[in-house]
Amino acid sequence: TMPLTRPTRQIPDAAWTSGFREMTEPWKGAVGCLGVAVFFAMTIGIISWQALEQLPEEWVLRGQAGGMLWERRHGALLLRALPAGQTVAVIAVGSVPATEPPPPRDRCWHDGGQFCYAWEEDAELRLSLEPSPAPDTECYSVRWTPLRPDVTLKDCFSMTNVSWYGGASIHAQRWPLNSAESHMQPFVSGDFRKNPAGYGPVLERYFLGSTGVTVTVPPEVPLFLSLESERHFCLETPAGRALEPLHYLLCLSSDITAAHQHVGSHLAGQAHATPTPRLFPPHRSPIWRYHGPEGSAAKIKRGLRSLAKRLKRHHLHEGVLALGEHGTAILATAEDLPPEQRKRQDSAHSWDPALLAPLQLSITLSPYTSIASSLFLHSLRNGDAATNWLSLRPRSGGCSVPLLTTWKGQLCARLNVTSKAALSWYLARAQRLRQVLGATYVVFEGAEGNAFLEQAVPPPAELASNGYTEALAVALGTLGNATIISAGARSSHLPLFVQMSPLHSDWSHTGLKGLIPSVLHYSLLGYNFFIPDAVGGSLASDAPVDPELYVRWLQIVTFLPVMAFSMPPWLCCDAWVLNLTRQCIQRHQDFVVPLLIKYSEEWLSLGYPIFRPAWWLSPMDPTAFTIEDEFLIGDEVLVAPITEKGQMWRDIYLPGAGHLWMDTNTARVFDGGTILRNFSVSLAEVPVFVK
Repeated sequence: TMPLTRPTRQIPDAAWTSGFREMTEPWKGAVGCLGVAVFFAMTIGIISWQALEQLPEEWVLRGQAGGMLWERRHGALLLRALPAGQTVAVIAVGSVPATEPPPPRDRCWHDGGQFCYAWEEDAELRLSLEPSPAPDTECYSVRWTPLRPDVTLKDCFSMTNVSWYGGASIHAQRWPLNSAESHMQPFVSGDFRKNPAGYGPVLERYFLGSTGVTVTVPPEVPLFLSLESERHFCLETPAGRALEPLHYLLCLSSDITAAHQHVGSHLAGQAHATPTPRLFPPHRSPIWRYHGPEGSAAKIKRGLRSLAKRLKRHHLHEGVLALGEHGTAILATAEDLPPEQRKRQDSAHSWDPALLAPLQLSITLSPYTSIASSLFLHSLRNGDAATNWLSLRPRSGGCSVPLLTTWKGQLCARLNVTSKAALSWYLARAQRLRQVLGATYVVFEGAEGNAFLEQAVPPPAELASNGYTEALAVALGTLGNATIISAGARSSHLPLFVQMSPLHSDWSHTGLKGLIPSVLHYSLLGYNFFIPDAVGGSLASDAPVDPELYVRWLQIVTFLPVMAFSMPPWLCCDAWVLNLTRQCIQRHQDFVVPLLIKYSEEWLSLGYPIFRPAWWLSPMDPTAFTIEDEFLIGDEVLVAPITEKGQMWRDIYLPGAGHLWMDTNTARVFDGGTILRNFSVSLAEVPVFVK
């Protein structure tokens, strides 16, 4: 505000004379003026000194292994390791005044294990030391609480000098996440075919940093996530009347491997159950997806028998024939007919799964049903629609209306997983279909996503965030080890296989280059038992199949839990590729399956991933943090395939200084902690090293 101006005029003589008289009074007046001047000078000096001497960083919470500091200049929390004093995490704080620093004494000054501070009318911050999961790991709780409904809480974790892993799967998977890009959106599993810019089917509220830091967000926090390439990833809670807090746990360990062993290996919070190879034969047998005629039940049965004969003719006797959801629905409809009508329609083509032996059958179901289907119409007639299917609840009186969504191009209703009656009916129907159709395994698609959020409708509390995926996975876990699901969230402890997202038939990160980063991501989050996308990729283009791509893909999946094929090798490639396929299947059964059995036992007892990144054995080597085209099986086998088109050599990083690695192709031995430059790899080879 500008000061008011006053009219100027000459000072009267009387006033001037009296003022002069006061100035010539005894020396007391002069001393008084001098004292006032000195006081003001000292005050200004002290304020200036404090401003100059005030440190840009201030400890706000200190433990034994590290502590939290407030960085005044940019308004950031720093996590610093002791005694070295290394800053291991920088957290830029949003929605609070960055220039206003916390005072030396906080509101929790009586408690040395806490720090509390409030930005008036904005937000309150509470830091506290938490119980440690292991002797050399220290944890800190960070809790922001908004003080106004319009405050959006947002913390961003810097990627400068830190590689980050975990969180959500993305369309073009990267390892680490630093080069990924994703706009701020709800932390909810999704289908890339519906929304390529969204998050994928497997995610956990867990982030792991190369400096030995973990970030874990409780499930009750309404969470949004963004990834800004090479800058930071941000956690956010939405503004609203509920005044939802942003709460997470920071833990600090000696290195990245120790951090995951102490924190990430216990994400599920309960005992693991696993579809071990002894109980779940798909580990030993490849999956062959059926893409034959599906016009009628008779055509499907003929097509399955024809595929089985061709596989046997090419000496591929074992495996699983996988029938998609559409084909399963046609067979199920035929089997649901009255016996007399079924006999008239299909008397010449009776279904006997034994005709496929030793090949087995898998069928595919989903929690969706078309609004034109007999299932949905029957529930409407019986008044069970609100019980069996997700429905919108009226605000005041009236009937619930089924929440309609799209699934594979059709308008559908979705199973109500909050209803025990609906779940019991659904599981009983799945078991009956498996028995009637003679299927050994059942694949459940469509487990990902939140149908309420997709339509901007607030979900019920039990289905907030990933509640649907979690509830469906728990229910399907009761069906036993022969069950495959398409998504995972807080369900890594269940005895389920997870179907990976489809990949493009190309060499990009949405194709072959994204396969190993996806393997490492799934395994890090506890989903070790997955079925990778089919050899060559499921999302084929109009271009002819690339035999080189097919071979390089085949060489990678040989070392994964299950080998899956969408196109048989005799349809895409020369005879030598068919022979290579037989050799890879045999190598998978003889060499890989015993390793999976061994390390699944370790996962059951310790929670360690089966498929491990290079830094697992070199946790202090920055070179290992960005390697996304190699993986370990346990601690003893390193696989380093080719993922570049036309390449016949590559650099191979051998982790673990002090270890020795033997090339299984040549029996040559190399030192760990080194890089093999321009290592020669022919098209028929894949570099594999045994420690």
